[in-house]
Amino acid sequence: MAFKDVAYRLDEPMPAFLFLMRNVGVTQGQAQKIVAMRRLIVNGEVCRHSGAKICGDIVVQEFVPESGGLKPTFTAPDFGVFDKPSGLLVHPKTHRTPYSLLDDIRHVYGREANNIHRIDMETSGLLLAGRSREAERRLKMMFESRGVKKSYLAWVRGRLDAPLRVDVPLRRNDDFSTIKLKMVVDPAGKPSVTDVLPLRYEEAIDATLVRAFPLTGRQHQIRLHLFHVKHPILGDPIYGVPTEVAIAYLDRVLSVEDRLRYMGAPRLMLHAEGLDFEYEGVRYALRSGIDFAAEKESIVPPDGRVTLPDSR
Repeated sequence: MAFKDVAYRLDEPMPAFLFLMRNVGVTQGQAQKIVAMRRLIVNGEVCRHSGAKICGDIVVQEFVPESGGLKPTFTAPDFGVFDKPSGLLVHPKTHRTPYSLLDDIRHVYGREANNIHRIDMETSGLLLAGRSREAERRLKMMFESRGVKKSYLAWVRGRLDAPLRVDVPLRRNDDFSTIKLKMVVDPAGKPSVTDVLPLRYEEAIDATLVRAFPLTGRQHQIRLHLFHVKHPILGDPIYGVPTEVAIAYLDRVLSVEDRLRYMGAPRLMLHAEGLDFEYEGVRYALRSGIDFAAEKESIVPPDGRVTLPDSR
């Protein structure tokens, strides 16, 4: 497990947040979060106030990384790069998450290391990790100011012959009668732009390999933009499938057979291929070493897939 009970003994009273900062090596904000999430136990009782004076026998539920064997593909003084396989969470969802990429990030670089951005669990490819809190702050600012050019590869349904720009605003869906996770196209949403370049069409699987360049950074942007232009990404469990099928997937009751029939692939066919940026006066052009194009072999041929109606 990523979270473990770590025991301490404190003989002189001090505020809970200060104890956590000094002994666990967290910031004041992180210490307050530990208390809020009931991960600080004092003399057998949950500590509920970060400013409370504590002493005695103390247990902290700490994130203790356990390596899964994933190594960085590139290391610089302030950051490292991992080539994440599909199916791996970047960050633990709950205390019961057995393993995530964060385990290996901190196993390699130490307790202050953290992921700079996230990619969906089923998306494979490049993930940048900061090696210290200061590096994390600077790198996140670089992402927020759009100082990073990202490129993705995707296998999409149907034939796409010409480059296109998808420029439609997106917002988070706030309709509780449908899937809360979905983003939707909405004129009142945030500006969202993706450039799409077709690379090759494979007639046997009726699919096109495309390279996508998100010029903005909205959640699920590439997935929703490609669905919007009627070329949903193969294997997408949310965009381009009937609502009841997406719900079955999210509830983890969708069979493998139905996933292949409705989605056409055993995983989301999206891959974070490249990261280009300048940091501390150095230009970086990072590329994934995963042969994503070869994953076409797992795509179900058209006669084994459900033909989906246009439901943009």
